[in-house]
Amino acid sequence: MDSRSNPDTQHRTHLSAELERLRARAERLDAELAALVRARSGAPDDDEHDPDGEPFSAQWSLRAGLLESARADLQQAEAAMQRVDDGSYGTCLTCGGAIPSGQLEVRPFRERCVSCS
Repeated sequence: MDSRSNPDTQHRTHLSAELERLRARAERLDAELAALVRARSGAPDDDEHDPDGEPFSAQWSLRAGLLESARADLQQAEAAMQRVDDGSYGTCLTCGGAIPSGQLEVRPFRERCVSCS
């Protein structure tokens, strides 16, 4: 059988690409946050009234939130890969029905069908 027609192979390939993208995003955001903290070390704690730009607290808060979101997406994608491995990928965790492949293409780590979401 041609591996391109095997749904598990297609899902694994798609998820692998998504995992790579999400890992790179999380690493980039982590590096940006670390660089921001290093750049601000030794600076005055009160930058809320800095006329020269965006306050450190706003920059830190934005990057920390983005990093938290990236890590959550990465965990979901890793869990989806585990479902591929155990054969339950594409099955709704709530009703047990099949999740249409079009929905999995849009959000490859989807756990529930649209009806159960």
